[in-house]
Amino acid sequence: MMKSEIRIPRFDAYERVMHWMAALSFLYATLTGLAVWSPKLYWLAGVFGGGFVIRGTHPWSGVIFSAVIGWMFARWAKTMGLDSDDKVWLTKMDKYITHQHGALPESGRFNAGQKMLFWSQVVTALLLFASGIVMWFPEWMPRSLRLIAIAMHPLAAIGSISGIIVHIYMGTAAVPHSMRAMLRGWVVPEWARFHHPKWYRQWRDSTNIR
Repeated sequence: MMKSEIRIPRFDAYERVMHWMAALSFLYATLTGLAVWSPKLYWLAGVFGGGFVIRGTHPWSGVIFSAVIGWMFARWAKTMGLDSDDKVWLTKMDKYITHQHGALPESGRFNAGQKMLFWSQVVTALLLFASGIVMWFPEWMPRSLRLIAIAMHPLAAIGSISGIIVHIYMGTAAVPHSMRAMLRGWVVPEWARFHHPKWYRQWRDSTNIR
C-alpha cells in the first residue's frame, strides 16, 4: 500500500455522532437563546417557528446539548488530562498560533488547546444547565437563585460560544483537513505525524506500519 493511501482511524462512528449531535443542539440552543435574550435578535425566532415555539424548544435543546457533553465526558475525560508536555505547550501557545510547530512539545491524540476547550465546555455546559433549570422553573426557585441564574446563563453562554468559535476556526481554516477526521473518521499519516506526533507513533507501533 502506498503511504498516501494509508488511512489512520481518528474518530469512530460513536464519536462522530456524538460530535455532530453536540454541534447541532448547540447551534439551535445558541440561535434560539440569542432570539430570546436580545430584542435586536428576536427576528431569529421567526426562523424557528416564532417566539412561542422557541420558548418551549430552547430549554430542551439545552438539555440535549448538556446530555451530549456528559456523553463526551464519559468517552474522553480519561484522555483529556494535562501531562507535563501539555503544560509546556500552553506556555508556548503563541508558537502554535503562528505555526511555529517545531518549538512546541509533541502532542498526543489531543493537543493541550483541544483539552482546554473540552474542559471549558464541560464547565460552561454545567453552568448553562444549572442556571437554565432555575429559569425554566422559576416558580419553584427562591428569588436570590433566580437572580444568580439570570446573570450566570448569558455569561456562561458567552464563554461557551467563544470557545466554539475558536474551535470552528481551528478545525477549518487554521488546521486544514481536520474536518475530514470528524466527517469521515480518518486522517492520512502525514497529517497525523505533523499535528499529533506522539499519537501517530502509538498508531504506527501498534500496526507495525512504517
